[in-house]
Amino acid sequence: MESPNAEHGLRSYLIGFVLAVVLTAIPFYVVMTHELPLQSTMVVIGVAAILQILVHLRFFLHLNFTSTPKENLLAIVFAAVLIFIMVGGSFWIMFDLHQRMAV
Repeated sequence: MESPNAEHGLRSYLIGFVLAVVLTAIPFYVVMTHELPLQSTMVVIGVAAILQILVHLRFFLHLNFTSTPKENLLAIVFAAVLIFIMVGGSFWIMFDLHQRMAV
């Protein structure tokens, strides 16, 4: 007989999987059908991406704000800030170079 934690773990993974699939399908549908303007499509993609990150943290990595040690949460926040700075800085450089090269 399986332990209660194994059933809870499987249930958590299945919920996370379904949410991840839905959060992938929504932007895919919006892009494929061209039902929204470009700006709205970008917002939908961004919101779905952020929600998908939260789903992965909660259901697959089992991180939450109550039982996870503060050091782990601080490390995740620090990594997220670094990634945001690197990706944002890269986009800033690319757009600036595009503006300078466009004649």
